[in-house]
Amino acid sequence: MPRDPRQIQLEIDAARESLAATLDQLVYRSSPQRLKAKGQATVQTFLQTPAGIAAVGALGLLVSLVVVQKVRHRND
Repeated sequence: MPRDPRQIQLEIDAARESLAATLDQLVYRSSPQRLKAKGQATVQTFLQTPAGIAAVGALGLLVSLVVVQKVRHRND
């Protein structure tokens, strides 16, 4: 059954619009500025939780221990 050229053109135009919308959405989702802002917000939210505070405390303690060890063994 042959299709009408007008119908084919309408299908092509609809597919083109759909692809353009998909491409616009991909560009938005992969925007470096947007990803950076989202990552910063996620980190700030995590650091305000008890687990985040404990992680920062543990990291601080670890750094302090390493510095103390280096100072103590500096003259050896």
